[in-house]
Amino acid sequence: WYQRRVREGKKKKGEKKEKKKKGKKKGKGDGGGDDAEEGFKFAPSTFIPGIDEASINYDDIWKNKDESENFPQKYDAELIKELKRGEVEGEIRVQVDDLMRQELKNLKAAIERDKGKKGKKGKKSGKKKGKKMTGGKKGKKYKKGEKGRKRKDLTAGKSIESLYEELVKEGILVQYPKVKVSDFMGEYSYLGTTLRQANIEPMPSLADVRRVITEYGILPMGSQTVHETAPFIKSLLIAGPHGTGKRMLVNAICSELGANLMDLTAENICGKYPGKAGLTMLLHLVMKVGKLLQPTVVYIGNAEKTFIKKVPKNDMSDPKRLKKELPKIIKKMTAEDRIIFIGTSLTPWDGDVKGICQVYQKIILIPRPDYASRYLLFKELILRMGGRISATLDLSSLAKISDGYTPGHIMSAVKHVLTERRVQQLLRKPLTATEFVTPLARVDPIYKEEEEQFKAFYDKTTMGKKRQDLLKTEVEEK
Repeated sequence: WYQRRVREGKKKKGEKKEKKKKGKKKGKGDGGGDDAEEGFKFAPSTFIPGIDEASINYDDIWKNKDESENFPQKYDAELIKELKRGEVEGEIRVQVDDLMRQELKNLKAAIERDKGKKGKKGKKSGKKKGKKMTGGKKGKKYKKGEKGRKRKDLTAGKSIESLYEELVKEGILVQYPKVKVSDFMGEYSYLGTTLRQANIEPMPSLADVRRVITEYGILPMGSQTVHETAPFIKSLLIAGPHGTGKRMLVNAICSELGANLMDLTAENICGKYPGKAGLTMLLHLVMKVGKLLQPTVVYIGNAEKTFIKKVPKNDMSDPKRLKKELPKIIKKMTAEDRIIFIGTSLTPWDGDVKGICQVYQKIILIPRPDYASRYLLFKELILRMGGRISATLDLSSLAKISDGYTPGHIMSAVKHVLTERRVQQLLRKPLTATEFVTPLARVDPIYKEEEEQFKAFYDKTTMGKKRQDLLKTEVEEK
């Protein structure tokens, strides 16, 4: 009954799709342009069939079910019987099929005996069957394939506790401060649509960055079912100027997931596990412990150094050590592995774009905060540090003059002003905007030229090229 209901729902959907297709064909024949595709269309979601099935299930079973007398929410014996009846039928069917096959063999043997067909033919056929089942070429090939697939476990005799302890002692598996994603403050860009209408592509806002980090780094990693069903994200690169909160976002992802954090930054692994064999052991430990204790975040700071074109003479950290191994490891990852590689970069244009795109599946740029985000940052940080917002504090002007300063700059300025002594004086001497100007003036802001470098780098990446093509098609259609 339940399966019949699901089939009926699918049939209705199929009929609707056929009607739409017919309508489109008629429109094309008549020369009408109303049926033309408009803009970008998302790929069909793999979650919709499950949601539809659950909705049909609810309508059929629970929607009109009277639960007024079932306050303690006891189980429904009839529902359980219906569910288990199918399982029992399946198990019995297998047993019955085996018995029927045996009966068929016995009948064939009895007929052969009656006809007098005994001995040689039966033996020959038995030998042939035996050869096919046990000694054929296919069987040998399969066994060879199995042997080829098996990989040597470099730490077969060690327990997971000892491997975990080794990574902690070597400083590979590190602690991280507990940070929430909501602590990455920023407002939405309300002018984005207006700029797009004027054929100007706006930079993403801090709220957009927070949303994308949640969608790519937290939601899929938080659930095994979602991770296997949703688009498989293996790696992220977070790029942005100094003080924009790149490492904070990595800590936030780990905190929200309760994940293990493995630090494979070049400076951190320098001198540890030396040589080619040592590097193989290091990566084996990281992946083995990461898979057994999921979810796991593998962090690589200054990710562009792995693909740097020319290593500086004074850099003794061997930044290209992981260049050949990283693409191989990421390629071997499957949807069952809740492991994500996250790199951060201050100057991504210093590295080879092709190599970066080969390792990092998604590239997220963190821009300078806009006016709305700066206003929100000043307001929230002052209140968190024990300050008070009064009429003497012109936050609007403060947000206006702080254009180009990152959240890190703003936080350090607020900390500099709101000392313990200044907080105690707030009742007699309220805060003013001029107090924050001096600490901000001591720091160089992020200029537009640097922001343009990030834009130029993104345009060279695979994602950037796809976006440019998409925007060109939209402009041509208009």
